[in-house]
Amino acid sequence: MTLPAAVVSFFFSAAPAFADLKICNRMSYVVEAAIGIDDKAATATRGWFRIDPATCRVVVQGTLTADRILLNARALGVYGASPIPQNGRDMLCVAQDNFVIAAARQCRSGQTQAAFTQVTPTQGADGNLVAYLAEDSEYDDEQARLAGIQRLLVIAGYDVGAIDGVDGPKTQGALAAFLKSRGLSSDVISSPNLFKTMVDAAQAPSPNGLTWCNDTPHKVMAAVATDDGKSVTSRGWYRIDPKTCLHPDVTGQPKQIFSFAEAIDADNRVIKLKDRPLNWGGEKQLCTRETKFETNEQTDCAARGFALTGFGVVDVASGGKTLRFAMP
Repeated sequence: MTLPAAVVSFFFSAAPAFADLKICNRMSYVVEAAIGIDDKAATATRGWFRIDPATCRVVVQGTLTADRILLNARALGVYGASPIPQNGRDMLCVAQDNFVIAAARQCRSGQTQAAFTQVTPTQGADGNLVAYLAEDSEYDDEQARLAGIQRLLVIAGYDVGAIDGVDGPKTQGALAAFLKSRGLSSDVISSPNLFKTMVDAAQAPSPNGLTWCNDTPHKVMAAVATDDGKSVTSRGWYRIDPKTCLHPDVTGQPKQIFSFAEAIDADNRVIKLKDRPLNWGGEKQLCTRETKFETNEQTDCAARGFALTGFGVVDVASGGKTLRFAMP
């Protein structure tokens, strides 16, 4: 699966500040959102609010006093290498798990900076304020929900054709096969827990392809590389939360697959045990860098702003391979 770049878009108009504030998700990703509130030179942040495609969530109840409202959104780790770019100008503090930070411009231990975008929500028919998360595809609610289902079916290993929010025989066949394989009835399609069910299934070990499973108490960041016989392409990073699994997007039938992963702490620093990094790799030297990357050139890494990293060979000759990352 190739993850297209998604763009966070916001629709603005002047609105009063005495109603609930909602964030509505018209993206094909399950997202986690955080808000920032600027009030008389003090800035507070809070998050994360999980929002499924085609749903809304109240993030502030009642009267809201603020000079500015800011927003950050991230996709769940199941989607791979950061498909939602952040381009806001305000760098504010967030934490990995649920958080409320009163002074969000000076980060403390366990907090990191994230880019927030200023928003001016619209006023809905119910009198509440609403900000929309949207992709370039400009899905409506129905299309966003279907595209979200299609995306998770692809991650779980099913062929739906294009991820376009348009229903068709391939999507219906893939969804039926998914439900049957998990012993689920068709009623789950209309269930409010549909996306949780599908995310859980996509994060389970698969009999096909490569699966990473994080058995550590730490967040793990992983990279994958594929050799198609002409060139080797390395790509990362994929976030794998503790006690979850993830299938990296490996398309086609590569001749070889390579893997590297490392555990990081709440400040995004590599965890060390007895002065040795906690990582899982091998002898194959390939190019990586600290931020999101994809490259099919594996020479002169340093000259191009990359670092040489040791990847391990993954044997998928039997149809599937699960790599489990565990504490030594």
